Amino acid sequence: MARKFFVGGNFKMNGSISSITEIVDNLNKAQLDSNVETVIAPPAVYLLLVREKSKKEIGVAAQNVFDKPNGAFTGEISVQHLKDSGIDWAILGHSERRTILGESDEVVASKTKYATENGVSVIWCCGESLEQREAGQTLDVIASQLAALKAKISDWSKIVIAYEPIWAIGTGKVATTEQAQEVHASIRQWLAKNVSQSVADETRILYGGSVSEKNCKELSKQPDIDGFLVGGASLKPAFVDIINCKL
Repeated sequence: MARKFFVGGNFKMNGSISSITEIVDNLNKAQLDSNVETVIAPPAVYLLLVREKSKKEIGVAAQNVFDKPNGAFTGEISVQHLKDSGIDWAILGHSERRTILGESDEVVASKTKYATENGVSVIWCCGESLEQREAGQTLDVIASQLAALKAKISDWSKIVIAYEPIWAIGTGKVATTEQAQEVHASIRQWLAKNVSQSVADETRILYGGSVSEKNCKELSKQPDIDGFLVGGASLKPAFVDIINCKL
């Protein structure tokens, strides 16, 4: 079965009611490729706004979710909150949360387990720093992140993997098409060897790292790149061009 192309837009800690409404209106009016699954992730305070204003074909994701049921966890958002609000996706393990907020591989895996077991699909992020890449450790780092995830979960059907080289996020630097394809292929090989061939064949692996309307077409042609997790460009009208890059 062919893997459905997937484009996620991570708004990060950006936007206002006005600007996000404009983004959603633009997506609603656009002729989006029906063969692409589109999911956007606004800041938490705008999740309901975006869900209510977006056409049903557009998925909405939280940028984080906790690994416990409702309770005394000040500042956190629960899976139940998301489901009650019609939010079906969450981004977990983004490098900004791993590096700035100190989330370990195990914490990310625990959150992913709880979300997927309770009805929320996950865009699970992995990637290496510039130092790790220059030291030739890229594949080892990602294998370690994947192993932590495998230790906690058995059902991969609700997980989309996003490879994000940390050195290419928001820097304007982009992994070359060959570099991106090499890592994506190695992730798929790891899944085949350590999980199953069917999970390797069916799991979508996205590229994220300064994706723009200028580089998306070439990246999208690679056999193991199944879509994108887009940062800054998702706040711009050109996000539509990225969603439609296969047309």
